[in-house]
Amino acid sequence: MPEWTIGAVLDAIAEVIPDRPMTICGERTSTFADSADRTRRLANFLAGRGFGAHRERSDLQNWECGQDRVALIMHNDLYPDMVIGCLKGRVVPVNVNHHYTPREVAELLDYIKPRGVIYHRSLGARFADVLPPDSAELLISIDDGSAGPDLPGAIDLDEVLAQGDQDQSISASPDDVLMICTGGTTGRPKGVMWRQADTYAISMNGADHESVTEIHDKLGTPGAPWFAVSPLMHAAGMWTAFAGVLNGQTVVLYDSAKFDPHRVLSTAQRHKVGMMTMVGDAYAAPLVEELRRGDYDLSSLFALATGGAATNLKHQNALLELLPDIILINGYGSSETGNVGFGRSMRGDHKDTFELRDGALVLAEDYSRFLDAGEDQVGWVARAGRIPLGYFDDSEATRTTFPEVDGARVVISGDRGSLAPDGTLRLFGRDSLVVNTGGEKVFVEEVEEVLRAHPDVTDALVVGRPSERWGQELVALVALHTEVAHGALHEHCTAQLARYKAPKEFIVVDQVRRLGNGKADYRWAKETANSKVSLS
Repeated sequence: MPEWTIGAVLDAIAEVIPDRPMTICGERTSTFADSADRTRRLANFLAGRGFGAHRERSDLQNWECGQDRVALIMHNDLYPDMVIGCLKGRVVPVNVNHHYTPREVAELLDYIKPRGVIYHRSLGARFADVLPPDSAELLISIDDGSAGPDLPGAIDLDEVLAQGDQDQSISASPDDVLMICTGGTTGRPKGVMWRQADTYAISMNGADHESVTEIHDKLGTPGAPWFAVSPLMHAAGMWTAFAGVLNGQTVVLYDSAKFDPHRVLSTAQRHKVGMMTMVGDAYAAPLVEELRRGDYDLSSLFALATGGAATNLKHQNALLELLPDIILINGYGSSETGNVGFGRSMRGDHKDTFELRDGALVLAEDYSRFLDAGEDQVGWVARAGRIPLGYFDDSEATRTTFPEVDGARVVISGDRGSLAPDGTLRLFGRDSLVVNTGGEKVFVEEVEEVLRAHPDVTDALVVGRPSERWGQELVALVALHTEVAHGALHEHCTAQLARYKAPKEFIVVDQVRRLGNGKADYRWAKETANSKVSLS
């Protein structure tokens, strides 16, 4: 069956429902026709400047990129349009985390070497000292109401779109790359290169459509809008938003740089959204507090999806108590694997395993074979079939993470898991976060989940620290609602976990630091564990 480009899918939708709202972000509503035209103009402008593909995929190694890259330093407004406009122009859009420091952004740009940068004006001011990078010859500024001036030499997006009305000769390919930079939870970000046809099929509810009729047939009466609360600069948020818009659904985009639970719930109420997405505990905990405090009409809401970071069971149960008619969807995946599986829970019916999507599997610890359902073995969560090409400009990491096993090229996520007898996935945690203490392996996320369930604990991270006696010892960094003794936290852990899994020390911090995507900042946690004196 033929493969599709993401731009072609958008254009096919716009042919049938041009006036249906595609995205709503604050005061801006863009119809499908608006976005189809805006993306066409951006592609034409880039092509007119000589941007595009200079070497085709068939001539490249999996870690090589023959296309120009454009870095997106953006909030959510117009993010889908900039991604699709780049893809239409055969240019690689690359996400940049605007929560990074200027130094971190400079390092990332030095790695991906973009030929252009598209930025919201307020973020241009924040990163003025590192923009443009030496590789960039084009800066495009998007007005976001900031009072500050544009960066020197920048072109306003409105001017870009006006100049892009002259159609260029562009033939986008399903092979063209969409790059997703990893979150940098435990190390420096890497650029994961997906063929756009593959990420459309795996993570955006797409397919290899036999004809445009298959796309048109899905565009009946739309349901309630989806609400992408998650930042689109991260894979989980982008995939959710694109899964909606590329199926003709209206998607509301969160319109603030700072997470505000009242703003989120008020937006959901105002637009009568049917599904909302969030990122783990960093979003769930304040949403629970606000739901208990406020009075919101969320009767249209039928699903709340969480992904990108773990959501503690106490927050999941609280959400299901406060919103008893919803389905809570726990999504699992990564930048490298795409959407791997989902666990669907309802009030009184919690699911702690994930239903796997096509291609997802568990690889034996020694990489020798794929595990069967019900085997009493913890292996590696992996995926075969439509997977990324590799890591940009990193042949060694590409070969390691995307090896061939039993004749099939796979991606190994780095997460450990096993298959339950019913074939669902039981997830244990990231292998890089396993601590070997006294010869016993401990998945720190298991300990964190127990600690976060304590009524006096706001948040917690667990890391390993060198120990003369144990080799490594577990250390917990905890933020507290109210003061609680070291011994009480230790007893709470040993009541639910083997004693060797209980942290040897508890360090009280004002706030557990998390990255902009809601994921834990383990680099900070390890530095803190090695430098601070524990409190009891």
